[in-house]
Amino acid sequence: MAENTVLTEGVYLILLSLKKPLHGYGIIKNVQEKTNGRVNLAAGTLYGALNNLLSRGWIKELASEESSRKKEYIITSSGEDALMREYSRLRELVMITESILEG
Repeated sequence: MAENTVLTEGVYLILLSLKKPLHGYGIIKNVQEKTNGRVNLAAGTLYGALNNLLSRGWIKELASEESSRKKEYIITSSGEDALMREYSRLRELVMITESILEG
């Protein structure tokens, strides 16, 4: 993705969730919890997004123990950069909205 790419809400929340190592189900639960149930990621949507994020180098798969079948993921530095660009863009939108609605 180019530097000025707008992230979907789901991708943004996945990247935020991966500030700490999580497996797929953990990501789904974290997003549900953080959004008070407003956002529910379907497994197909999640794993499609994870594959996309892996191919972009924004997340990486952590080495897992032999006994665990669950893959864990974590955000990379380039993923952090993308997350922070989107955070800045969203903050700017909020500031513009507030200036118009309060003005």
